[in-house]
Amino acid sequence: MKYKLSEIMDLIGGGTPKTSKAEYWDGDIPWLSVKDFNDDFRYVYKTEKHITQLGLENSSTKLLQPGDIIVSARGTVGELATIPFPMAFNQSCYGLRAKKEIVNEDFLYYLIKHNVYVLKRNTHGSVFDTITRGTFEGIEVDIPALDVQARIAGVLSDLDKKIELNSRINENLQQQMSTIYKEKFSYVLQGNTATVEQIVAFSNGKKRPNEEGNIPVYGGNGVLAYTNKFNSQNCIIIGRVGAYCGNVSYSPKECWVSDNAIEAKSKVSASQLFAFHLLKNAGLPSRHIGTGQPLMTQGILNAIPCALPDLSEIDAFNDLCEPLQQQFDNNLAENVQLAALRETILPKLMSGELSLSDIEL
Repeated sequence: MKYKLSEIMDLIGGGTPKTSKAEYWDGDIPWLSVKDFNDDFRYVYKTEKHITQLGLENSSTKLLQPGDIIVSARGTVGELATIPFPMAFNQSCYGLRAKKEIVNEDFLYYLIKHNVYVLKRNTHGSVFDTITRGTFEGIEVDIPALDVQARIAGVLSDLDKKIELNSRINENLQQQMSTIYKEKFSYVLQGNTATVEQIVAFSNGKKRPNEEGNIPVYGGNGVLAYTNKFNSQNCIIIGRVGAYCGNVSYSPKECWVSDNAIEAKSKVSASQLFAFHLLKNAGLPSRHIGTGQPLMTQGILNAIPCALPDLSEIDAFNDLCEPLQQQFDNNLAENVQLAALRETILPKLMSGELSLSDIEL
């Protein structure tokens, strides 16, 4: 049956308590802005800022409830997430609450995700793209019966739950490796008897190819595209210029390191894990030159003072952490596959091109 988007949900506006009122801030109520949910995860669990009950009562912000959806309406338009527990939010977002007699709230999330392009195409504003209430009035959708909605949402939710589980496991694996590194090597970056140049070799990345493929292209903030060529493998990638200058990533397999990044490789072992954690703990984002356009150079990296650990210590750390890193890499690869599957079947399920009976997960 066909509906306007505005007919199947309640649209809730947000707001910001006065920042001059200290008693409105740093309370127990999570307060959302788009920076809190601009990733690929369905749920948002943490917010950078919190407000008090006084802040909630004395501003135009509202409290969203579990199952509600948050969508960014200005600037970076179309980011969305589901709310797992009560949260307030700012005026650059809308809260979407399903009219449950018409639409399943999980289905509504995927329906909005499917229509993000349409939302963006119908934005207003001369300076910043903006979603307005009129945007939702102008978009018509065709939705199936509630029982079919629930089954479609169940299939897609299962994929998102597995992605989220893998991500939580990976957070724990990262924390384990970081803790082991800090317990064994806290002295390394406190020393000045050597420099990082004696442990790690650096080289600048290259302009990325135009061809598309399955090999990840790394920029300053991780994977930015995929190509059919590689210029490195089993390497560390450091953001070279711009907002992500000094950001540290790791690629265990073939990749292309772009000219927005610096490639790093260990000089002291075949494994890159010790060098990776050394660089992760070196505070690289604060070591750049330039203010308007931050820049990281090989010279800066080479000159970082340190102490040289025994090679046996490095090998023992690598041997201990390699199984953890392997599990991390496997989970990450599975998440890429799951996300690709979700993005493939989402439009087909919404259009009816793909039947639920055709899907085996």
